[in-house]
Amino acid sequence: MIDLKLLRDNPDAVRRSQRSRGEDPALVDALLAADAKRRAAISAADSLRAELKTASKNVGAASPDERPALLGRAKELAEQVKAAEASQSETEATLTAAHMAISNVVLAPVPAGGEDDFAVLDVVGEPATMEKPKDHLELGESLGLIDMGRGAKVSGSRFYFLTGRGALLQLGLLQLALRLAVDNGFIPMIPPVLVRPEVMAGTGFLGSHADEVYRVQADDLYLVGTSEVPLAGYHADEILDLSAGPLRYVGWSSCFRREAGSYGKDTRGIIRVHQFDKVEGFVYCPPDDAEAEHERLLGWQRQMLALIEVPYRVIDVAAGDLGSSAARKFDCEAWLPTQGTYRELTSTSNCTTFQARRLATRYRGDDGKPQIAATLNGTLGTTRWLVSILENHQQPDGSVRVPEALVPMVGTEVLEPES
Repeated sequence: MIDLKLLRDNPDAVRRSQRSRGEDPALVDALLAADAKRRAAISAADSLRAELKTASKNVGAASPDERPALLGRAKELAEQVKAAEASQSETEATLTAAHMAISNVVLAPVPAGGEDDFAVLDVVGEPATMEKPKDHLELGESLGLIDMGRGAKVSGSRFYFLTGRGALLQLGLLQLALRLAVDNGFIPMIPPVLVRPEVMAGTGFLGSHADEVYRVQADDLYLVGTSEVPLAGYHADEILDLSAGPLRYVGWSSCFRREAGSYGKDTRGIIRVHQFDKVEGFVYCPPDDAEAEHERLLGWQRQMLALIEVPYRVIDVAAGDLGSSAARKFDCEAWLPTQGTYRELTSTSNCTTFQARRLATRYRGDDGKPQIAATLNGTLGTTRWLVSILENHQQPDGSVRVPEALVPMVGTEVLEPES
């Protein structure tokens, strides 16, 4: 949730953010009105409670003749307090709904617009010239790495098996990501992949993207689409010690996405699937440190992309393409020879205090008082990376060169076609 103090002090900034996202600025006015009504209801209830307290004292000190009238007044006030408290609860529910409806306030550098309005921040590496490159699925099947047919037989469309050295390639990639994170001070975590509704909502995934999430209705639990979700919930309702610097976790988990609304998009291969594995960095820090920490996360992503030796670009994602919790997001997109374009491999988001406010995650400031923490997240490796590795390192004879950093885990320098 956004900071209500910012809303009261500078509602125009929140309206500008809503417009840049392509969302309704009228929601800001609805929240302002709900906030005013709640504060008025609190004031009215407090005033009546004070009056009732005084009346109750007067009853105790009254003479027998005065007492009946004072008792009647106290009873009348008690009924008014009850009604005022009910009104307060109602206004608090209205405020919460209005508060939850507004996305995070985007940071100043973020370009306005939608999916195609990103800004390119950097381009790294030159795409290799290839004659008639094969796509990752053709390569994966010929090399015995991917089996889509049996994935569909067992689980349906957009499921797959990684087989043989395909499994080793993914495990090696994720181990490499985990090692890089641990070497940079991250605490490794293998989190649960089923979470309670309040945790899923707290991270912002039950808003406009709720149809992307798998729900286990019988147990009222949700399958996560990223370990960002359980890692954000890990410190819910806690006060953190950030005196030694940011608290960094790295989670390895399977992830699940319904891909609702993506009918007909990337139906071939493993670019857009229902289940995949991912290593995700997650950071808690003071809000003043969040922008610098965002750049650090991007730097670690760049190191991973250098290790898999693929050309890529970094983009500043436009406001209308941000998730509700992100105030700014950088994507690293790798070149895909068969598509002749760049496709997303990593995202890193600065969520400022949006998630932590929902999840009541705080830290002690320099004055010792609890304050809302900032949260950030960033991909360090995922199944989709195999697409880029296979296509960019393919050779004319149909083999694929294994990036040097992955050779020890895969067990070979070159993936050869099966006979």
